[in-house]
Amino acid sequence: MKKLILGVAFAGSLLVNAQEKAKNSSPVTFGVKAGLNASTLSKADQYDNDQKIKPGFNAGVFANIPVAEKFSVQPEVLFNQVGSKTEERDEFYINSDRYRREVNYKKTLSYLTIPVMVQYNILPQLYVEAGPEFGFLLGGKDKGDITMTRNSGNTTVTETSNFSEKIVKDLYNTFNFGIGIGAGYYFTQNFGVTARFTAGVTDIYKHNGGDAIRNNVFQVGLAYKFK
Repeated sequence: MKKLILGVAFAGSLLVNAQEKAKNSSPVTFGVKAGLNASTLSKADQYDNDQKIKPGFNAGVFANIPVAEKFSVQPEVLFNQVGSKTEERDEFYINSDRYRREVNYKKTLSYLTIPVMVQYNILPQLYVEAGPEFGFLLGGKDKGDITMTRNSGNTTVTETSNFSEKIVKDLYNTFNFGIGIGAGYYFTQNFGVTARFTAGVTDIYKHNGGDAIRNNVFQVGLAYKFK
């Protein structure tokens, strides 16, 4: 919670500072943006897994602060929905019966994210960007189905059940850190398209004895500057 408050305060200070510069006739611009996410989680467990891209969305506000002729800093405050779609498969035996377990589920993680992008304008309307992203976990959900198949001699029995449950937040790290790279193009002074890939650096789990499991997300969207 302290990290969340500090993060929001940091973003707020950046936006307030940008607003003060705008009052002093600086070409600072504010805007809104929204788009689609295609996200995955890094794979790290003992199952025969098939990780698939999970769709999500992002939306929020930004301030673009010029710092040099072609450079600017753009802090953003976004609601960001990430996660992954996973298929888990494993087999085991009890006595002479063979069991096959298949789990298909979506993990959805919702974050308040604060990217701080340094942008370089290749052309007046075209830019590339890179910078850190600070995320704060708001909540999440696991939703899917479990299919259990038992083979006993010539008899096969299959049972399927569904589940939908909130994540246990105490098992997850509240703070998430990533590095983003991207680009954007403005068709007019106001409207533009954006694309960004953010690679997670921190583990999403608090007590993970194996390899770190990280968020990875590709984003495309639209941006509107108030001018």
